[in-house]
Amino acid sequence: MDFNVKRLAADAGTFLSRAVQFTEEKFGQAEKTELDAHLENLLVRAENTKQWTERIMKQTEVLLQPNPNVRLEEFLYEKLEKKAPTRMNNHELLGQTMIESGGEFGPGTAYGNALIKCGETEKQIGGAERELIQSSAINFLTPFRNFLEGDFKTILKERKLLQVKRLDLDAAKTRLKKARMADARAAAEQELRMTQSEFDRQAEITRLLLEGVSSTHAHHLRCLNDFVEAQTTYYAQCYQYMVDLQKQLGSFPSSFSNNNQSSVSGGASISVPTIPVSASLPSVSAGSSTASGGFNELRSSNGSRKARVLYDYDAASSSELSLLADEVITVSSVPGMDSDWLMGERGTQKGKVPITYLELLN
Repeated sequence: MDFNVKRLAADAGTFLSRAVQFTEEKFGQAEKTELDAHLENLLVRAENTKQWTERIMKQTEVLLQPNPNVRLEEFLYEKLEKKAPTRMNNHELLGQTMIESGGEFGPGTAYGNALIKCGETEKQIGGAERELIQSSAINFLTPFRNFLEGDFKTILKERKLLQVKRLDLDAAKTRLKKARMADARAAAEQELRMTQSEFDRQAEITRLLLEGVSSTHAHHLRCLNDFVEAQTTYYAQCYQYMVDLQKQLGSFPSSFSNNNQSSVSGGASISVPTIPVSASLPSVSAGSSTASGGFNELRSSNGSRKARVLYDYDAASSSELSLLADEVITVSSVPGMDSDWLMGERGTQKGKVPITYLELLN
């Protein structure tokens, strides 16, 4: 009983000592042992890795499942360790609707048959999408989540312990400075040696864990390759499905006679062309040249224009302006500024913004 009481008293004294040291540091009344530059850089890199891993995971989940309600439901099922109910995705729902409507119009009619074939293809694409989501979850999202919930939590735990050991060390240094009697100084010096040893040991443990983030980056790189491969397979499958469908539709009769067509066109045939995939891709050169012309006109006029922000942008320095997607800002040209940048203004805030993130408004 006496031992427990003494231990509780010692723990309370240690806690109070740390609290006093922390408070005095905040008010500039006590010195603080700084970590070496290498360890500080490792801590910054680990924190950046954690933040960007979270953002990449979030946006990947949005890409794979755009519906926030479904994402929330899947998250709850995962936390409850239960299997989420299987539901058809959008491609499969569209495919099912097309097949049912084709059956209603009649598989023997050209339109009904075409709807059924389109519906079957949409369901194939839906199946390919399921495979993409499953592969991405296993080979990409799960390793990222394991880092956040495993390795990084361990790093946080050891970093907090390092902070505790540093407070103990600095408190011991303060007590040594205040010691006047010989026996008090001897006890303070012994305590300082012990706390310095514990701090150094904890700093080494933390450093080793932080250096392991390099291995995490290498692992995540392999996961990224797997994710790209899964997407490549998915888009290749979709392309092949649509090419095959296009060929099937191209073999259908090219003219359909009904009362409406006869009254409008006098029995003229309506051609159903087979459009090459390459021809169906929109050309961006016209839009690019128009946008480029708008920016050139702005530079030559030395005036200002309103512009809509296309994507989020985080400023890399104090001379730049951070942007949020879909907001409208005022932009102007500054003599001598790089052609890829404009000066942006939002209220009282002002800074450089990249033109690739902007769309000029009329």
